[in-house]
Amino acid sequence: MARQDVARQDVAPTSGLPVPRREPHPGRGRPLSDDTERAILQATSELLAERGLASMTIEEVAARAHVGKASIYRRWPTKGTLALDAFVTDYLAHQQVPDTGSLRDDLLGLLRAWVRAVRQSTVGRTLKGLIAEVQRDPELADAWRDRFVVPLRTRHLAVLQRSIERGELVPHANTGLLLDLLFGPAYHRLLHGHMPLNDAFVEDVVAAVMAAVEAGTI
Repeated sequence: MARQDVARQDVAPTSGLPVPRREPHPGRGRPLSDDTERAILQATSELLAERGLASMTIEEVAARAHVGKASIYRRWPTKGTLALDAFVTDYLAHQQVPDTGSLRDDLLGLLRAWVRAVRQSTVGRTLKGLIAEVQRDPELADAWRDRFVVPLRTRHLAVLQRSIERGELVPHANTGLLLDLLFGPAYHRLLHGHMPLNDAFVEDVVAAVMAAVEAGTI
């Protein structure tokens, strides 16, 4: 596939798309009421903060939400898919999309927002737990891409599309690679914990990405 084709595949024209709702599994009864669903997600968020994904159980969620386990399994077939919904709902709501008029400043804003979020013990721990769970649960891996990776990446690609329209990036820029270069080191440090996630790191990563942009290699 030509480089231009890759870039065109990755660029999304819109931002802030709503996260698609998971449909209840067929044959599992009527859909949950909004109040019941909110109670389940709230209980899940609280338990993720208190215990982490590995220690949390569906029984605990059901008890805290004052529902039966069947109500949970009606919509979420596994603990991982339930945790993903609870996490994504909160996480995406706090990831604002910058529009500063400058590619460099927009990249700094994106990466700083990510670092601020994951440095909170509950967010970082849950994100690492979900990434681990995705490796062994194919259904969760599909949901992870559909509900987390794609919506978040769509928002970020919209930032880069504005940079193309301003002339800061060439029309055939490999925007997918640019995002990988921006967030790849951040996920690496989050998962390994070998070096700090701080503002100096953010500035160094953005400087490296901008050097590649200015050299015409992206």
